Amino acid sequence: MILIDRPTRKSRRRGRRQTITRVLLVVVLLALAFVLGIAFSRALDDAPGSGDVVTTVRTLTPLPLDAPARTMTVTVTEP
Repeated sequence: MILIDRPTRKSRRRGRRQTITRVLLVVVLLALAFVLGIAFSRALDDAPGSGDVVTTVRTLTPLPLDAPARTMTVTVTEP
């Protein structure tokens, strides 16, 4: 013989209460993570610069090439 207990009103209320508590906890944790992310990004924006940064831009000119000592011409008759 197998006996199956039916859930009582008290246990159903407890289950609902646990579900609501879990949902509220998740919402609070997500809100906390969001607020911490905003605070972190503002702290990065407000951070002072890393000092006097100097950027130098320089254009390199190519060195002159000497004329080749010898040249060759190659003719191909068949592809």
